[in-house]
Amino acid sequence: MSEFTVYPDRESLAQAGAACFVELAAEAIAQRGCCLVALASGDVPRAAYVQLVQEPLVSRVAWEHVHVFWTDEHAVPPDHPDSNYRRVREALLDHVAIPAENVHRIKGEVVPDWASSSYETELLTVLGSGGRFDAVFLGLGVDGHTASLYPDTTLLEEENYLVDAVHLGPQLGWRVSMTPPLINAARAVVFLVSGADKAPAVARIRAGESLPAALLRPTDGQLVWMVDRAAAGE
Repeated sequence: MSEFTVYPDRESLAQAGAACFVELAAEAIAQRGCCLVALASGDVPRAAYVQLVQEPLVSRVAWEHVHVFWTDEHAVPPDHPDSNYRRVREALLDHVAIPAENVHRIKGEVVPDWASSSYETELLTVLGSGGRFDAVFLGLGVDGHTASLYPDTTLLEEENYLVDAVHLGPQLGWRVSMTPPLINAARAVVFLVSGADKAPAVARIRAGESLPAALLRPTDGQLVWMVDRAAAGE
């Protein structure tokens, strides 16, 4: 099932994204005893996390039953300004009672290939064979990328690995990212998109163009696009 919902502005979008997290977490915990969620660190997802740690939403999540993963990471230490782990920690994790053992970060400070293989091992340990995420929250770049799935990269065609490393050139450097098969196995994939600069990419994806974000369509789950009016081109 696919949903496309337009919100008046960035703030209302962030509030709706936070409410969506609460709903998906409650459903997962009620049905399976825990919530396995993968998070992006872009500006719009982080705006949702800021809303999520405020009342009344924060008290509606049984945080001790939530396991947090990252969709991708830069090749930097966890305290680096570019660290996706740091961005999510500052916006969300520092403000909620998630047990330390439930926080599963990608080790961006080590060799990328080792970081990707060790993260895949950790994923398989937590998810189990054939396991899947309850929810994956994503942003969108102006070029249609999401996580570290950029146009014209080998990750877009990866079928054997759940996580892989990729070098994106001298400016973007090394990244470690979840691959499309892992994300598409999720029970829910939620895009949070804001801003007029994203409108062309959103329009191209809705028109059926094969941008990276368009490859993410759960095989047995829910696809949710939440955008503000600017991103919808309205």
